[in-house]
Amino acid sequence: MKHSKLVLAYSGGLDTSYSLRKLSKEGYEVHAVSINTGGFSENEIKDIEEKSYQMGAHVYKNINALDTFYHKIVKYLIFGNVLRNNTYPLSVSAERIIQAIEIVTYAKAIGAKYIAHGSTGAGNDQVRFDMIFQVMAPEIKIITLIRDNQLSREDEIEYLKTQGIDVPWEKAKYSINQGLWGTSVGGSETLTSDQPLPDSAYPSALEKEKEEAISLTFTRGELTEVNGEKGTQVALIQTLQNQAKQFAIGRDIHVGDTIIGIKGRVGFEAAAPAIIIKAHHLLEKHTLSKWQQFQKEQLSNFYGMQLHEGHYLDPVMRDMEAFMESSQKKVNGTVYIKLYPYRFELLGIRSPNDLMQAEFGSYGEMNKGWTAEEAKGFIKLTANATKIYQHLNKEQ
Repeated sequence: MKHSKLVLAYSGGLDTSYSLRKLSKEGYEVHAVSINTGGFSENEIKDIEEKSYQMGAHVYKNINALDTFYHKIVKYLIFGNVLRNNTYPLSVSAERIIQAIEIVTYAKAIGAKYIAHGSTGAGNDQVRFDMIFQVMAPEIKIITLIRDNQLSREDEIEYLKTQGIDVPWEKAKYSINQGLWGTSVGGSETLTSDQPLPDSAYPSALEKEKEEAISLTFTRGELTEVNGEKGTQVALIQTLQNQAKQFAIGRDIHVGDTIIGIKGRVGFEAAAPAIIIKAHHLLEKHTLSKWQQFQKEQLSNFYGMQLHEGHYLDPVMRDMEAFMESSQKKVNGTVYIKLYPYRFELLGIRSPNDLMQAEFGSYGEMNKGWTAEEAKGFIKLTANATKIYQHLNKEQ
């Protein structure tokens, strides 16, 4: 064990800092690794690096996984218009999958024998991390000091003090987890079933009250322009987020089933994801067939469920991604949106693939593609099966 390489998923918080100090003192060569999926600024990364060495890290490594996060997961969440329980854009659960994959990939690259993380035994993250680690590297042993020893915050702080590390580990009133695809917010209110989060709990305050018009352009289902400006998908998501968050858009509280079988409640702020998903969905309504939309809705719901519960590496996920990718070939066009305080309005779309073309007739107005007799014949045939059933099964 002495001097064996160990990779620790390191955030700079109390749980992972305790783990880092304890494991380094036990003789492990600890490589502290943080994965940036949109939650760390450059200054924060520097602070985390300094803290890691203070705790005893042999090596600190920050991996920028923003592009990977988008191309491997976020792209498909947009293609599928994925909202868990029609509410939550899977902000944290999606991030954890990529973070776990990057951690285990690094561990294998350096020949580490151990991987550690700071999850407790009471949440979803332990499942997501361990499942990815076990599937990708069954030969690497997983160490979870907080979970295995059922440590309290007080236990961890006391140990660090005995090591001469007396850092003010203040427990924030609200737990904030920020990333590219939204920010989760937890507090005492989310532990109840009836209390909302106050405005002060959300990281973005209302700054603008005068409405603003924006436009999003999609090419084969992917965001390619915001307000006529091109950029990478990651940059465009960040641009939209910075504009829309000033209106305090995208706030809500999600209630759902955790992987470990209990109900959970979490607040979130996801201005860009909310707008992108709804805008993309509107464009699909104009450009996809009825049966494409129907089938994709079923698959997307299942895709989101599997992702949430940590089954990202199941081959069925690649099958569903292939279907969704294929479905986006004609999802091209621009969606027009208006931003207001706390809400947004989808105004309409323009698309070369818009199936709502006047040359085929206008709903409720005039048809150009069939005669009145043809319409009556179609209706008669459509009703035939139900007519037969009702005729043979008349209720007395």
